[in-house]
Amino acid sequence: MPSDLTRRTVGLALIAAAVSPTLAVAQTAKIWSSDSAYNALRQDRVRMIDVRSRPEWADTGIAEGAWPISMHEDRFPERLFSARAMAEGRPVALICATGGRSGSVMRSLQQAGYSDFVDVSEGMLGSAAGQGWIAAGHPVVSMEAALAALPEGLA
Repeated sequence: MPSDLTRRTVGLALIAAAVSPTLAVAQTAKIWSSDSAYNALRQDRVRMIDVRSRPEWADTGIAEGAWPISMHEDRFPERLFSARAMAEGRPVALICATGGRSGSVMRSLQQAGYSDFVDVSEGMLGSAAGQGWIAAGHPVVSMEAALAALPEGLA
């Protein structure tokens, strides 16, 4: 298990990614399509975090079952690792608009030795990786509903 120093290093990398996100998609075997993520959520085999900003959530809604934890807000690293603990051994899928930010966070986590995360690189809006959550017709909920359903330890 990574040390507290590693967690701090990952936290700093995640904050840097929030300030200057890259558009590259994660180079990893842990990339899921929106269909795979949707099916895993339905079967309770994964937890998913939407890392986009509140204005984006308000504009498109949030994938039903995803936890809204914005990488653009304070305490993102702390909340990310709390979500990982709450996943109770399930992988944690990361989704953003088109896969750039989720890929950036994924790379930082992998470089720090964390292997229990996956990237939904199609994102909510679609990318070169695929059509995306919304175009696939997967359910979305309002930002207000998603925030209301957020587990207490993640608020």
